[in-house]
Amino acid sequence: MQPPPADPAMQAYYAARAREYERIYAKPERQEDLRILEKEIPAMFAGRSVMEVACGTGYWTQHIARTASRILATDLTEETLQVARSKNLPESQVHFEIADAFDLPAGKGPFSGAFAGFWWSHLRRTEYRGFLASLGRCLAPGAVVILLDNLYVGGSSTPIKRKDASGDTWQERKLDDGTAHEVLKNFPTEGELRAAVEGFGVNCRYSALGYYWIFAFAAT
Repeated sequence: MQPPPADPAMQAYYAARAREYERIYAKPERQEDLRILEKEIPAMFAGRSVMEVACGTGYWTQHIARTASRILATDLTEETLQVARSKNLPESQVHFEIADAFDLPAGKGPFSGAFAGFWWSHLRRTEYRGFLASLGRCLAPGAVVILLDNLYVGGSSTPIKRKDASGDTWQERKLDDGTAHEVLKNFPTEGELRAAVEGFGVNCRYSALGYYWIFAFAAT
C-alpha cells in the first residue's frame, strides 16, 4: 500500500509558520495544563528510545530529552526542523531527520516509545490506519505510544470553518505575512481514538485536561 502523497499546501503553511509556531504555547489560559504535560510526558518515556513523529520546532523534543535514552525526532518540513536544531540538544542523544509520517524509517528502530504531539488532529479520518501501520513498523512490541492533541475550547481554539463530506473539519488560520490558510484540524472523541488503534495497540488510556487530551497505548 502506497502512502498518501504529502499535502503541498500544508507543507507550505508549516514552512511559513515555523518562526511563529511556538507562540501557541504562550496562551495564558493554557499555562497550567502545559506545566502538567511538561512533567507527565517526559516521565512516560524515562529510559526509553523514542521515535517522535511530526516534531515540528522541537518544543516537546526538548522536554522528552530530559528522560529518554535517545530520540529520533522526525518532520517533513525543513524550516521547522531548523528551529528544532537551534535548541542545541545533545547530538549523542537527539537526532533530527526529515521523514514522512506514512513512511517512517523502520530501519532506525525498533524503538521502545513513540510520541506524536498535535499530529493526529491533522490526519484525515481515512489516514489513521495508514499512519499507525507506518509507526508500528518502527516499534518493539510493548512500546509506549503517546498521542497529545487539542480539545476544542470555545474562545481559545480557532473556530471551525467547515466540515467536509468525509467528516473532517477545517480551520482558517492567518500568518504574520497576512496570508490565510485552510488547515485540517479534527477533534476526535475518546471512542474514535480507541476504535482507530484497534489492532495496533492495547491497554489504551485516555485522559483530558482543560485544553488538551492524551491517549496512551502499548504497541502490539
